[in-house]
Amino acid sequence: MRTSRLEAFSDGVLAIIITIMVLELRNPAPGKTLSALWGAAGIGLLSYLLSFVYVGIYWANHHHLFQLTGLVTGGVLWANLGLLFCLSLFPFTTQWVDGTNWARTPVVVYGLNLLAAAIAYYILQTVIIRSQGKDSPLRRAIGRDLKGKVSPAFYIAGCVAALVGGGGTGARAGMWVAVACYVAVALMWVIPDRRIETAITAELVPEHDQSGEHD
Repeated sequence: MRTSRLEAFSDGVLAIIITIMVLELRNPAPGKTLSALWGAAGIGLLSYLLSFVYVGIYWANHHHLFQLTGLVTGGVLWANLGLLFCLSLFPFTTQWVDGTNWARTPVVVYGLNLLAAAIAYYILQTVIIRSQGKDSPLRRAIGRDLKGKVSPAFYIAGCVAALVGGGGTGARAGMWVAVACYVAVALMWVIPDRRIETAITAELVPEHDQSGEHD
């Protein structure tokens, strides 16, 4: 099976996820000022922005991932569904942290959702590599995958910070540390990662063209 059908289905699911998240934002009515907008949806806008960035990151990396995937096996199909399931929970966890003003338990659950999505993406990546064999172009492209290994550590650190924050001022401090961890991972992945793009170019462009030599 070629990858086009899987990619089209995944793109549709991600588009629906983003749509659901934006529909959860509260209307500032009857206010007609920016202050009314911020009072009604300020935190929600920031929560939506963070989750939107995460969905965008997964969409971009998913696209690159399948540029180096020639065929889709049954294992790849199920691993991809696992990733989409984790991402489909974003509207729920985003709305929960927004509705509770980023309280401790929702912040932890949001972090666990991010962690689950990261693990699901790693599983999908691993299944693809195994289906390609020992000469997997995807394995060569991702190399040591440092960002992929560091990201779960940040999610876990964020969850722990929120849990050990205690009550009162400590709880808010733990919340801010957790949010900082989640934002740090997003910033780390927003920075363009050219590993797979470089591998795609190497696969498509003949070596003599890359070196500037022509017949």
